[in-house]
Amino acid sequence: MTYAVKEMFLTLQGEGVQAGRRAVFLRFAGCNLWSGREQDRRDAVCRFCDTDFVGTDGDGGGKFATADALADAAFAFWGEGEGPYIVLTGGEPMLQVDDALIDALHGRGFTIAIESNGTLPAHPGIDWVCISPKAGSDVVQVKGNELKLVWPQPDGGHSLADVEAMEGWGFDHLLVQPLDDAHAVDNARAAIDLVMARPRWRLTVQAHKYLGLR
Repeated sequence: MTYAVKEMFLTLQGEGVQAGRRAVFLRFAGCNLWSGREQDRRDAVCRFCDTDFVGTDGDGGGKFATADALADAAFAFWGEGEGPYIVLTGGEPMLQVDDALIDALHGRGFTIAIESNGTLPAHPGIDWVCISPKAGSDVVQVKGNELKLVWPQPDGGHSLADVEAMEGWGFDHLLVQPLDDAHAVDNARAAIDLVMARPRWRLTVQAHKYLGLR
C-alpha cells in the first residue's frame, strides 16, 4: 500500500507517561472522526482537534510507496543514539498501519508507540498503546498502556459515569489532559478536580506547547 504522511520530525514526547522521551513523530494523514476541514468541524464526531492532518505537504511528509521506504525515512530522522523510539499518530494512524510497516519499523530497531482514538483495533505488534477516546465515538480498543482522556470535552462530552466505566477498561495508566481551547484555565481546574476526586487518574499536560516544541 501507499502510506500518506502529513509530517515527520524528531522531538520530545510532550504528553502522557512517556513525556520527555526523545521520539520520531510520524503523523499520518486522514482521520475517521473529522475530515480536517474547518467547514466540517461542527458536524464531526470530534470537534476539538488542534492538529493539521490534511494532505502530505508537511515537513518530512509525503507519499511512501513501501513500508521499507517509510521506515528508512523515519530512521533517518532518529539519527545517532540507542533505543530508537517512534510515535505513530495522526489523524488516526490505524487507518494505515499494517503488518508490513510494523515489521519494517521493528527491523530498524524502533520501539513503536501509537496515539489513537481507539475506534479501530490497535495492531498487536505495537509496543506502547495510547488511546484517547472521543465522546460520541465507538471505542473498540479498550486495553493498552495508557488511556488519555481530554477533559472536559465540548457539548457535554463524557460524563462522570463514562469516566467510571473507563476505569473498568484494561489500561495500565489512566490520564486526564485539560482541553486546550479558549477556556483553558477552567478546563485545567476541571481536570485537577477530577483527579482529586478519583485518585486512580493522573494529570498530564501538553508540555511541548509550553516548551515551544512540535
